[in-house]
Amino acid sequence: MGSLTDARPVPFWSPAEIDAAIPRVIAHVTNGGLLAYPTETVYGFGGAIDTDAVTALVGLKNRPLGKPFLLLVSSSAMIGRLGLHMTHSASMLAARFWPGPLTLVLRGAEKRVPARLRGPEGGVAVRWTSHPALQRLIASLGDPLTSTSANKPRQPAALAASEVLLQFAPLVQSGSLMVLDGGRLEPSAPSTVVDCTGAHLRVIRPGALSAEVLRSVVPDLVGDQ
Repeated sequence: MGSLTDARPVPFWSPAEIDAAIPRVIAHVTNGGLLAYPTETVYGFGGAIDTDAVTALVGLKNRPLGKPFLLLVSSSAMIGRLGLHMTHSASMLAARFWPGPLTLVLRGAEKRVPARLRGPEGGVAVRWTSHPALQRLIASLGDPLTSTSANKPRQPAALAASEVLLQFAPLVQSGSLMVLDGGRLEPSAPSTVVDCTGAHLRVIRPGALSAEVLRSVVPDLVGDQ
């Protein structure tokens, strides 16, 4: 990290490209570097869950206080290792809709997750990504990746690696940001965010999964009509 390099993305599409990229990506992340990567919705920015990497991500996004990032995981076991608490209702939603575009805000993980990743309700937002290449990367890393949309404030979220490079080429050239090119993504709704920290689960951001669909599993879900 930090050395001048070409502002070119790392191929991250075919199985061979993914195999070749993962060791390089893990070295970059464990050295404090940030990533731009494809997800099942849009391209995201992220990195390790330690305080220094989260602080770097805050700077990259110019993120205001009180607006945290979410965590992407590759298994339910990873949630357990973090010390996050899944209520019965949250577990029912996860069993039905994970991996997929559902983000759950969970309590716990006080020893593993920096305070900057917590929302105003004190929870940590988590999604088990359904993007196959990203699942492999996170599983190989052995820890979650932080995640936020790959764009500058008030700009559309990137749907291709070229759009990230257009806005952030100097950071790629400096070596602080590595861009993974997983091809152009189809426009899609963001993940639905459900707060699982209270007595009743509550939709706090509508998205790809409607409240009606979620209530087929958890009938007392509140919010989003």
